[in-house]
Amino acid sequence: MAHPAPASSRGLAITEHRLANGLRVVLSEDHLTPVTAVCLWYDVGSRHEVKGRTGLAHLFEHLMFQGSANVSNNGHFELVQGAGGSLNGTTSFERTNYFETMPAHQLELALWLEADRMGSLLHALDDASMENQRDVVKNERRQRYDNVPYGTAFEKLTALSFPDGHPYHHTPIGSMADLDAATLEDARAFFRTYYAPNNAVLSIVGDLDPEQTLAWVEKYFGTIPAHDGKQPPRDGTLPDTIGRELRELVEEDVPSRALMAAYRLPHDGTREADAADLALTILGSGESSRLYNRLVRRDRTAVTAGFGLLRLAGAPSLGWLDVKTSGDATIGSVEAAVDEELARFAADGPTPEELERAQAQIEREWLDRLVTVAGRADELCRFAVLFGDPGLVNSALSKVLDITAEEVRAVAAARLRPDNRAVLVYEPTTSDDDDQTADDRTADEPEEETAA
Repeated sequence: MAHPAPASSRGLAITEHRLANGLRVVLSEDHLTPVTAVCLWYDVGSRHEVKGRTGLAHLFEHLMFQGSANVSNNGHFELVQGAGGSLNGTTSFERTNYFETMPAHQLELALWLEADRMGSLLHALDDASMENQRDVVKNERRQRYDNVPYGTAFEKLTALSFPDGHPYHHTPIGSMADLDAATLEDARAFFRTYYAPNNAVLSIVGDLDPEQTLAWVEKYFGTIPAHDGKQPPRDGTLPDTIGRELRELVEEDVPSRALMAAYRLPHDGTREADAADLALTILGSGESSRLYNRLVRRDRTAVTAGFGLLRLAGAPSLGWLDVKTSGDATIGSVEAAVDEELARFAADGPTPEELERAQAQIEREWLDRLVTVAGRADELCRFAVLFGDPGLVNSALSKVLDITAEEVRAVAAARLRPDNRAVLVYEPTTSDDDDQTADDRTADEPEEETAA
């Protein structure tokens, strides 16, 4: 085992280690409360899938909770929850993660469980578990996408924003046809390719003894063989802007008209992405934002207006606009107001008060994230998997607070333009004047696909 190397002399105390089989291990010791978080990120998401087999990464996340060589059926949940812990897993475009928060004295159990399914899931993966979880995922798609108002907006806008054949063209949920087409051998091949220690980062944060923790990690994970069959994801590079407006009209039984749009923005991990985050926070985050004040308070043409950032590291990020109209307001009037506000912001930039407020809001959200051991563990994995260095967690906030008003204005002028957006317009197929409460999902980052 490699000698520990401190990742930063300030901020979170971090040490990083690597097992002989390639597993990266990140520890952050904190004895404030008797709780420990375990987070395991696999470098595989929907961007690694191929046409005809979309949704396989998310389906496999569910299969990881169906038992392994020494844990049957729902045993993973039963053992963790029986020990007083909590757990789940999620799938995104760029990774799949699994996590437990445990009483500190139950850390060994969480490590054994994660290692058991990393090393032996194929022993339990059979037709019965495959069919069970295929049905679960299909039902999740119905409940969260197909049978709710505006449910397929994320899927439609993603497909518009990224051209056919692009690794981000489809969302992690996958299509019904592809879920039906997935075979047991597809799942087994997926596991052999991506669920290997040299394709993962394990972070452990909280009330831990580093020496004992590393001994457990070596004991349970050290004998799992590495695998070198993984192919890198297809190139997600695209021009900075779309070059023209793309538009789709959707006529569905929805509560009200809606204007949604996705703008192509800088890659996550760049200074420009942080500037874009501040711009969207000022424009569309909360009831003090410019778009909310204009559309909801002043014009009264909308019941909700939001603008948020979907950060992506392997492709351009997306600025996510979501406006639900009020009464008889037309999409044309709402869109004209949005464009007027964006043009004004691109010309003048934020006021000093707006920039200070946006930076304070992002700072609060970041500190809320890091106040829990689970949040810290997840961020350590994120920076390790997507950017190669878990220690970047200690400089992430200072970089946002260092962004200038001119940088915020410049990214808005360059990217928040009509020729750099995919637009989705919802028109109700039925009219209900008594129901003006629209779906509350706005422009925050779309939900990741979860196991439970």
